[in-house]
Amino acid sequence: MGKENELLDVIAIGAGVAGIYQIKRLSDHGFNAVLLEANEDLGGTWFKNRYPGCRFDSESYSYGYSFSRELVNEWHWKERFSAQLENLKYLNYVADKFKLRQHIRFNAQVQSMIWEETEHLWRVRLADGEELTARFIVTCLGVLSIPFTPEIEGAEAFQGRSFHTFDWPAEPLDLTDKRVGVIGTGATGIQIIAEIADKVGDLTVFQRHPNWSIPLNNAAIDRDEMDEIRSRYDEILAICEESQGGFVHLPDRRGFDAVTKEERKALWDELYDRHGFALLLANFPETFLEADANQALSNYVADRIRARVRDPEIAEKLIPKDHGFGMKRLPLETNYFEAYNRDNVRLIDISETPIQQITDRGVMAKGEHHELDVLVYATGFHTITGALNRIDIQGAQGLLLRDKWQHETSTYLGLLTHGFPNMLMVAGPQSVSGSTNYPRTIETGVDWVTNLLLRLRQSGQTRFEAPLQAERDWVETVTRAQERMPFSKVRSWFTGYAPDADAGAKRYNAFWGGGPKYRAYLRQVEEDEYRSLDIR
Repeated sequence: MGKENELLDVIAIGAGVAGIYQIKRLSDHGFNAVLLEANEDLGGTWFKNRYPGCRFDSESYSYGYSFSRELVNEWHWKERFSAQLENLKYLNYVADKFKLRQHIRFNAQVQSMIWEETEHLWRVRLADGEELTARFIVTCLGVLSIPFTPEIEGAEAFQGRSFHTFDWPAEPLDLTDKRVGVIGTGATGIQIIAEIADKVGDLTVFQRHPNWSIPLNNAAIDRDEMDEIRSRYDEILAICEESQGGFVHLPDRRGFDAVTKEERKALWDELYDRHGFALLLANFPETFLEADANQALSNYVADRIRARVRDPEIAEKLIPKDHGFGMKRLPLETNYFEAYNRDNVRLIDISETPIQQITDRGVMAKGEHHELDVLVYATGFHTITGALNRIDIQGAQGLLLRDKWQHETSTYLGLLTHGFPNMLMVAGPQSVSGSTNYPRTIETGVDWVTNLLLRLRQSGQTRFEAPLQAERDWVETVTRAQERMPFSKVRSWFTGYAPDADAGAKRYNAFWGGGPKYRAYLRQVEEDEYRSLDIR
C-alpha cells in the first residue's frame, strides 16, 4: 500500500471494471501503485447498482476481460446477459485470482488533487483528511457513476422510502403489496419496471419522454455452450475489434435499397428475435445514418410495440415521436411493454400531466394525487464528466478541471487534458468509453496508459502533458465525428446534453468514430514515440 509520506509512482482512482484492470497492469510491471476506491468494496457500477433487473446489455462473454485466457477458461457465464450480483462475483473473482486487493484501499474517497509544478507530483487529499503523493494519476471513474436527481418541490417531505436507483438499498427491500412509483423510463427505469411489475401491489410510472426499446432475449448458458464459446473466443474478440461499437454484431452490407421491402422485413423480424443489440448493429448501416431508412425501421419497431400493448392509447404513449429508432441510447428489455397490460400498472405522461410536487404521501401531477409507499428516481446520471468534476482537481496554473470544462469539454484522445500534467483518464471524456462496449474500450485505454508509463520510467522523465494544439485538434476530430451522425441533433446524454434536458449547452463528450478508428489513433501516437505529447 505504500508508507506514510512516501512518493508513489501511481495513484489510480476507482475500483470498477477499468480500475481493476489498471491496477493489475501496474502491479504486473512493478509500479509502486495504489488503487483508491470510495466505496467499501470493489465493483464500481456493479457494486452500486443493486436495483431489480440490473444486468448487462452486452453479451456476457464480450463484456468479460480478455487479458487472461486462463480466466476465460475458468469463468462460466451462466446467462447470455449476466445480472448485477453475478457480475460483482466475477469482478471479485478476478481481484482474488490475481491478488489485487493488496493494492486497493477502500473507503478512500478522493476530495482533491493538486499539481505541484516544482516537484512534478500530485498531492491527493482524501475525505478523511489523509494526504498521499504520487508522480502520476490515473482516473478510472466510469461514465455513469454520479446520479442525477431532479429538484422537485416537496421531495424532502415524502414519508415513504425514496432513493435514486444508484442508491438502491443494500438490505433486502420487500415490495410485496407496496404502492411504488418510478420516475423515468430510460434504460434503468425500463429494467426496473419490467422486473417489479408483477411483484408490487401497484406501480405508477411517471414518463417524461418514451424511449425506443427492443427485447433483450436473454437465455441461460449451459456448460456445453460455454465450452463452445471458449472454443471460438478468438473469433468473438475479432468480431468485437471489427465492430464499430465493440459488440458481437456486424452490419448487413447488402444495402438498404438493394433489397425488397419483404426482404427488409424478414431481416428485421429475425433481428428483433435475436439477442442484444442485433436490430441496431446487425442491420443495414443506412438505418442508422439515413433519414428515410431510419423512418422505415422506426415504423417497424412502432408496430411491434403496438402488437405488444393491448391499450392503443397507452401504446402510442410508449412510442417516441421526437426521435427515430437508435437515435438515443437504446435500452433493452424483457416484457417491458407487457407490463402495461397489467391492471396494477399505470402510466402517467408527465409531458401532459407534469409533476407539480411531491407530498408526504405521494406525487401530485396536474391536480391528481398518486399515493405511494416507495418512490424510485430512475433519472439518470451526470454522465462521462460527472465523476471527474466532483473532485477538486487543480492543475498547473491553479485552474480547477471543472472550471476548464465549464463551457466546453476538451481532451487529447480522451486520455489527457492540457494544463493537467501527469494525469491520465481511462474511459475519459472524448474517448470511446461512452459510445462502445465498455470493457473492450477500457482494455485499450489501460494498455495505452500502461505503455506510456513504462516508457517514462525507462527514460527517467517525470512530466508529460497534452499540448494545447493537440487537444484542439482532437476536439475538432470529436466534433466532426459527432456532427456527421444523425443522432447529433437529438437531445440526450449521448450527445452531451445536461440530464435536466432543457438546461445546458451541448457538449462533445464521446468519440463517435468507432472503436477501430480510435484504436488506430492511439497506435499512431505510440508508433510516433509519443511525439505529440510534451514530455520532459
